[in-house]
Amino acid sequence: MQLQLLLSFVAIGGALRCLAPTKKMSYQQHPSMSSGSRPARRTFEFGRTYVVRPKGKHQATIVWLHGLGDNGSSWSQLLEGLPLPNIKWICPTAPTRPVALLGGFPCTAWFDVGEISENSPDDMEGLDASAAHIANLLSTEPADVKVGIGGFSMGAATALYSGTCAALGRYGNGNPYLINLRAVVGLSGWLPGSRSLRNKIEGSHEAARRAASLPIFICHGTSDDVVPYNYGEKSAHFLNTAGFRHLTFKPYEGLGHYTIPKEMEEVRNWLSARLGLECSR
Repeated sequence: MQLQLLLSFVAIGGALRCLAPTKKMSYQQHPSMSSGSRPARRTFEFGRTYVVRPKGKHQATIVWLHGLGDNGSSWSQLLEGLPLPNIKWICPTAPTRPVALLGGFPCTAWFDVGEISENSPDDMEGLDASAAHIANLLSTEPADVKVGIGGFSMGAATALYSGTCAALGRYGNGNPYLINLRAVVGLSGWLPGSRSLRNKIEGSHEAARRAASLPIFICHGTSDDVVPYNYGEKSAHFLNTAGFRHLTFKPYEGLGHYTIPKEMEEVRNWLSARLGLECSR
């Protein structure tokens, strides 16, 4: 019962903390061209990062990303209770920024979004900044430790986008992506940049090889009224047709925009199997 209450709190409590102060970390994007001829820079201030240390032998590190309006603290509390003693969890907090979906209201968000739709324009600069921040968090992990990314809602979208960057070997802005991801998990999310993904993967033998070897686990509730179920289903289809062969899509009948113990148990089992984790503490 305690776990179920925490799962509900994590899923719906984020919006109440949109303006909560956080300890910030600055990340500055490389110059990009604005509508004029001069390079434009945006500085993204990332909030506090929470770390859950492994209780057993350190075999894997997963960066887990919260949803819109949330922070890393709530997910770190949930993940600390998940029986995966060989995983180190890193739970960062997104920058606080005006979000078009909320009428410009400032909220923690991994990127700006005007509407949750497969046809809406993607904030590639924001996505690249968040993907680079996540990669930086993973860059100092020991060489023998497997690394991955997971997330919920907007965090899932960012995790899936990072997975495509790993396959392509570069961010959307062309900068090299250097992290060797071994697992990606997305709960109740969607895939940004899906429309051009297939052509990018098929245009590179190395990208196709990396895509074919990256395990991805996507879960989505059929009653999700925030990120509709068909967006998750279509995202899985886009990834599969783009060459991500080790993809598992798991629907949850009647589940809304939140997570449940059964779903987290399946995430645990999937990570254990894909990362070859020891069961003992």
